[in-house]
Amino acid sequence: MELTAESNLFDLLLKRLDETPDAPAYRQFNGATWIDFSWAEIGSAVARWQAALRREGLKAGDRIALCLHNRVEWVIFDQAAAGLGLVTVPLYFDDRPENMAWSLNDAGVRLLLLEDGAMWMALKSQVTTVERVVCLNAAGAGDDAKLIALEAWLPKAPPPLARSPAPPQDLATIVYTSGTTGRPKGVMLSHRNILTNALAGVGANPIGAQDRFFSFLPLSHTFERTAGYYISMAMGAHTVYARSISQLMEDIGAHKPTVLVTVPRIFERIYTKLQESLPPHSLKRWLFETAVAIGWRRFKKQATWSDRLLWPILRLLVADKLYRRLGGRMRLIVVGGAALSPELSRVFVGLGLPIVHGYGLTEASPVISVNRMNNNDPLSVGQPLEGVAARCDERGELMVRGPNVMLGYWKNPEATAAVLRADGWLMTGDLARIRDGRIYITGRSKEIIVLSNGEKVSPVDAEQAIMADPVFEQIMIVGEGRPGLGLLVVSRLEDEAALCSRANGRLRHFPGYTRIRFLARVEGPWTVENGLLTPTLKAKRQDIERRFAKDIETMYQRPEVCRNGD
Repeated sequence: MELTAESNLFDLLLKRLDETPDAPAYRQFNGATWIDFSWAEIGSAVARWQAALRREGLKAGDRIALCLHNRVEWVIFDQAAAGLGLVTVPLYFDDRPENMAWSLNDAGVRLLLLEDGAMWMALKSQVTTVERVVCLNAAGAGDDAKLIALEAWLPKAPPPLARSPAPPQDLATIVYTSGTTGRPKGVMLSHRNILTNALAGVGANPIGAQDRFFSFLPLSHTFERTAGYYISMAMGAHTVYARSISQLMEDIGAHKPTVLVTVPRIFERIYTKLQESLPPHSLKRWLFETAVAIGWRRFKKQATWSDRLLWPILRLLVADKLYRRLGGRMRLIVVGGAALSPELSRVFVGLGLPIVHGYGLTEASPVISVNRMNNNDPLSVGQPLEGVAARCDERGELMVRGPNVMLGYWKNPEATAAVLRADGWLMTGDLARIRDGRIYITGRSKEIIVLSNGEKVSPVDAEQAIMADPVFEQIMIVGEGRPGLGLLVVSRLEDEAALCSRANGRLRHFPGYTRIRFLARVEGPWTVENGLLTPTLKAKRQDIERRFAKDIETMYQRPEVCRNGD
């Protein structure tokens, strides 16, 4: 079965059932042991779920929502919906109940799938449109007539699967953005938007049935949903669902994936642990730094004869150990969601990890560009996918156009018009330059800090440079309208003057006005659960500023901590 621009998302599953029904599809932990599912088992489950959805009287175009951790039921629900022409609305598992309720009401969701009844108890007083709530575990929900346990809801015998009637231009999903200001906007993506993006992604860095994906980023986020779910299904790869972030490295080591879709924060954590294990001026640190330097020169094709002599030893002593920690079979690591700093790129690419940096946004389904393994510049976010056009306007803002660009924002024509031009170009909000066909992101147009003297600073690059020092656990630069840049720091080091000196040491190659002059240690960690990180672990800048408003004001009243700015 051939997937084309005229296919829909349900055709992904039909292709698997036609070509590899007995092949392994998914693996997940059930609380006691790891369970494998074949594609045929997934297809049978989808048929049961479709029969249950039909009994609810739902019709094509109706919205149904889910809020689950990554697991096979997420995929089954989504495919069952696609097969009936229903529109899925994914919710972030760790989001606040009031945000979930607002999205449910805004989308007019009729049916909701949750992990347990307690989640519904936290939502029910705020939700007005939901008629049926299905829970994997209904305990804790009392006797609410709307709620039913999954096994009681599903029929015993599955009916035959039939091809979805949804044409490719039909709405497939509404994804509410995890923005930091105002209410989230519902991004409308069609079957064609997502499917063309997934197929172009496969063409950029080929995936095959022999691959094993490892999934831990939330499926509610379009990056994992397209890159880790639809692409994997399109090619018949095997996907393992992580137990938790805390058990991430243990699970990766045990299941030995070949493909990892991830965000920079994971490599920041690995780097911090590596640095903590390398005593200053020790042989271990010298070996590590020498391996990185030689490995980077090899990657850049600038290796000397002595590099070539030393590398086999350094690979054995340093690089291979890191590779084995990632399971020993990794052949493709796609990093997106935020920028991987140049220093971390140099370290991990230099040590031989197969990392390609990509870029996208929910409104583009989401992938816009990605590096190719055979043409990789880690300092860029790669070349646009096939079918995607990119250019910069006169202000340097990146614009993109292609079949992956959203239909618009749900019930919000004003917001749609602000970013989606009549000629199909989507304004990304990111500043960039394009050179030799590659995109280089230089900042976020709305995140530029303008100091009181008129100097403009893009905080992201400076934050990346500072975070290369492992003493900094989490940071954020502030300073809009202020006399200089301030730094909020989560760190075990208590000496603020020392923190300021170390931060500015990392900024020595930046323009003179990009110096930290005010600093405050604040409470941490910042997490998704406490509302200070997005599901892809990016800082929610305005939420952090609000949370630490008093610390910021105090910081700017005592400039003596960083009075020299160095």
